[in-house]
Amino acid sequence: MDTENPTSAWPIPVRGPSFERAGADMLRRMDAISAATACAKLHGMGITRTAVQGPTALETGSRVVGSAVTLQFMPQREDVASGLGQEYVERTTALWAVLETIQPGDVLVVQAWGSSFTGCFGDMLVRYFKRRGGAGIVVDGRIRDAARVRELGVPIWCTGTTPHYASQTDLFPWAYDVPVAAGGVLCLPGDVVVADDDGAVIVPATRALELVQDAEDHEDWESFSRMRLEEGARLSDYYPLTQDSRAEYEAWRDSQVSVPAR
Repeated sequence: MDTENPTSAWPIPVRGPSFERAGADMLRRMDAISAATACAKLHGMGITRTAVQGPTALETGSRVVGSAVTLQFMPQREDVASGLGQEYVERTTALWAVLETIQPGDVLVVQAWGSSFTGCFGDMLVRYFKRRGGAGIVVDGRIRDAARVRELGVPIWCTGTTPHYASQTDLFPWAYDVPVAAGGVLCLPGDVVVADDDGAVIVPATRALELVQDAEDHEDWESFSRMRLEEGARLSDYYPLTQDSRAEYEAWRDSQVSVPAR
């Protein structure tokens, strides 16, 4: 029984096991990869449900890459959890607890069931998230205090805004560091999040290195193809590369490698 909520039928907040975040070098390499490229490459690797459906960038031009920390909202049930006490209840929940675990560069991924009535984050919480070094938030629900949140400059992907606080209507902050379903996509703690104007993509931690290696080559040959198209080449010869244009690209790529000084 939860000592903070002695009448509850289930001890909350629930916390999952410890997890490993992506290393700095991995995140640096991933930072050069767009959400579209990550999504396409993962699809080619057989991971087909990676694009979080619903949330869009609160501010155009936003971009973030970071390790996923997760937060799960669940439906309210009055014998377990109710939001009638507003922040006085919420501060003993997973919503407050997860913020204390945020490390620099983390991206908070939130399961909120696409609710139109749940303002998962507002000015104070986003402000604290930023102070702890959080890099961005992806929530398949809404936020409140939109004007002040925009001023904070934290990249956020959400389904819109609402005047409601987090537990005012149908949901309650339940668990953190657990698997979540965000916009129809499974996200595990420690997965890598790549988000930009095209949306948010969840990269499985176990496939991140393979993705980076493939995507780096992809980004390079697309740069080569853009150059050739600007020079007047035919689209069908350079996008995607043919066997001949691939050989041409590889020769061009090798010529770009500088010779170390003796």
